[in-house]
Amino acid sequence: MADSQTLDLTQHWTGYLSVTVMVIAYVVAMFEDVTQLRKSKPMLLASALIWFMIVLTYQRHGLDALAVAAFKSNLQAYIELLLFIMVSMTYLNAMDDMKIFQALKVWLVNMNLSYRQLFWLTGSLVFLIATVVNGLTAGLLMGAVIISVGKDNPRFVSLACINIVVATNAGGSISPLGGISTLFVWQHGILGFTEFFHLFLPCLTNFLVPAALMHFAIPQQKPRIEAEVLSLEPGAIGVLVLFSVTIILAVGFDMFLRLPAAAGMMAGLALLQFFYFFLQKQAADSDSKRTDYALFFAGSDILEANSQLVQRRNLDVFNKIGRLDWDTLLFFYGAMMGIGGLGYIGYLDAISKILYGQLSASWANILIGLSSAFVDNGTLMFAVLTMHPDITKGEWLLLTLTLGVGGSLLAIGSAPGIGLLGQSRGFYTFSQHLKWCPVILLGYFAAVGVHFLVNADSF
Repeated sequence: MADSQTLDLTQHWTGYLSVTVMVIAYVVAMFEDVTQLRKSKPMLLASALIWFMIVLTYQRHGLDALAVAAFKSNLQAYIELLLFIMVSMTYLNAMDDMKIFQALKVWLVNMNLSYRQLFWLTGSLVFLIATVVNGLTAGLLMGAVIISVGKDNPRFVSLACINIVVATNAGGSISPLGGISTLFVWQHGILGFTEFFHLFLPCLTNFLVPAALMHFAIPQQKPRIEAEVLSLEPGAIGVLVLFSVTIILAVGFDMFLRLPAAAGMMAGLALLQFFYFFLQKQAADSDSKRTDYALFFAGSDILEANSQLVQRRNLDVFNKIGRLDWDTLLFFYGAMMGIGGLGYIGYLDAISKILYGQLSASWANILIGLSSAFVDNGTLMFAVLTMHPDITKGEWLLLTLTLGVGGSLLAIGSAPGIGLLGQSRGFYTFSQHLKWCPVILLGYFAAVGVHFLVNADSF
């Protein structure tokens, strides 16, 4: 026994079998594109099997209540994450329906900039957008802009996509709203919301170093494009305002009330529901007037009234919730519960003693960050949090930085990279990204160096 409360199962058949199940599940999930099996399925099964074995073993020792309590603790952490992401993605889906992202795309396309100007503008914008919008959405938005203006210049599209991946991951590391790993650290109370801002200069360095070196490979001429016109849907500005209010509520609930940030996000979801109710009533009144007018003039406006009715039916918050990426959310359930199970068995404590005992905390965090080029950074961050390493805030900031930007080293190392591989098929490839890996690696270590320099007092 590790102590009077828990069993050390690292040398037990339960431990060996749990590790085997988790490894197999993760390998199957990584080859999702080859097997066409959604990544959530093996992870959900693995987590269920791991906790089944743990509880069964504890039950034989009369300690099953302890194992159940541990399971519930991990479940609570996941539920807070789920509710936070659910509200955030619901707002993003609402913005998409209101054509906010399309309007931004049209505005950028119509600016008639050169390839080099677009390279820097899209990279800078996505760096900022990624601080409040999930990386995949931000990356795909800018990817659509790049493809629209550069479809006749594959080299520009390829380099611009690499730049977007780096900028997105760098920007997402500055704020708890930008990525799963930063959100985990914030939710666990390791770092306060504003403490992540200390990573601004290191993250900016991570973006600027590779971008500056790629700049000279970008064509200088202007692309030939046709101007587009697009107007926002009614209520678009209201949704943007409410999203800002929701973020303020989430931060306020955490900082002043000590409530989980998810509580503030759920309050924001309620505001969106009431706002949609208001828009529905407005649309219903408008349709009623249009229908009366159409009947008076022998049905001349019936089709337009029907179109308005269809639009009103889309003003449904639950429709936005249903369109969430549930496969990814369930994948994280399996990953969090599975890793939580391995931690309860005792393996993560053993790994922590090796990483943070035999190596310095800084080198351990740098190596963990490099591994995020192959393994999802949210999964790695949760694993480290489960280890409970005794490190300073400066080291937690370093870990947040390295896990956030380490995924940029490979095209498959982060959600924006994977998304752009599909969106820009034929223009942006794994091998093209790999050619610029040394430059991105230079930015990685430059960011680490800047962090040691500007945040030295936090170590």
